[in-house]
Amino acid sequence: MDNLTLLLVCFVLGIALRRSGRMPEDAHKALNGFIIHISLPALILVYVHRLPLNAEIVFPVLMPWLLFGLGLVLFLTAARVAGWSAQTTGGLILSGSLANTSFVGLPMIETFYGVSFLGLGILIDQLGTYMVLSTVGIFIAAMFSGQGENGWSGSAVLRKICTFAPFQALVLAIALRAIEMPPGVEQILGRLGATLAPLALVSVGYQLRLSDVRGRLPALTVGLLFKLVIGPLLITLVLVNLLQSSGPVTQVTIFEAAMAPQIGAAIVAMEHELDPPLVTLMVGIGIPLSFVTLPLWWWFLQGV
Repeated sequence: MDNLTLLLVCFVLGIALRRSGRMPEDAHKALNGFIIHISLPALILVYVHRLPLNAEIVFPVLMPWLLFGLGLVLFLTAARVAGWSAQTTGGLILSGSLANTSFVGLPMIETFYGVSFLGLGILIDQLGTYMVLSTVGIFIAAMFSGQGENGWSGSAVLRKICTFAPFQALVLAIALRAIEMPPGVEQILGRLGATLAPLALVSVGYQLRLSDVRGRLPALTVGLLFKLVIGPLLITLVLVNLLQSSGPVTQVTIFEAAMAPQIGAAIVAMEHELDPPLVTLMVGIGIPLSFVTLPLWWWFLQGV
């Protein structure tokens, strides 16, 4: 549980730094920039480069894509009914449709299912969650952040995707899979990638203002309800009822779907000005709340 303790400490440090006034008001922008252009690409390069590919991982790897698709439909529908802005809708899609399958997910898998299932968690995270974020996710971010006075064009969105540093790292990691990475390079990338969770939680804590709940409670409620309850329940129905899948692999896959909002997706949403206060609340409240909901999901999944 050391990783979870680290997340909590960094989150609290972010809050403390903002209240101390020792850093500029927009200090989180520098942190977010480092995460997007350094930490996240380094993490992708290390893990995607060495992931094994076989037929057994099909359902687990497809889960984040399915979860994102379900969230996209639900949040677009809710936005149409509630009249939310494009920025709020885009922020909810990114922060509410992608699960924290690594920094919260991996420690939780180890705690509830054992270390032997960590490899499955990494596969879900790198071939699923981060691939969604680096492709469809950045498309959504570019599209919804561009729905302002000047609109957006297909070429502009495509350019956003192609110049998105994590996407470039993903393409490079896949292209170089046949080439063994020098140990020194892998060690450097690993250390750079390890900065993602601490910096991201400091950034989230720095931006968190509970007063921002005012006026955002309906969107926040819908977002967290889908991410922690409805989304994983729909994944359960698809895997168990429709595809007749069962056993520990299925349990861990659903368990990963029930994780709190993904930190990387939240940072991307903030970088694109997709209602940063709402996205911050999604992560800042969603992670602690998931410590309550995840044991309940583990208990529920024992019969799957």
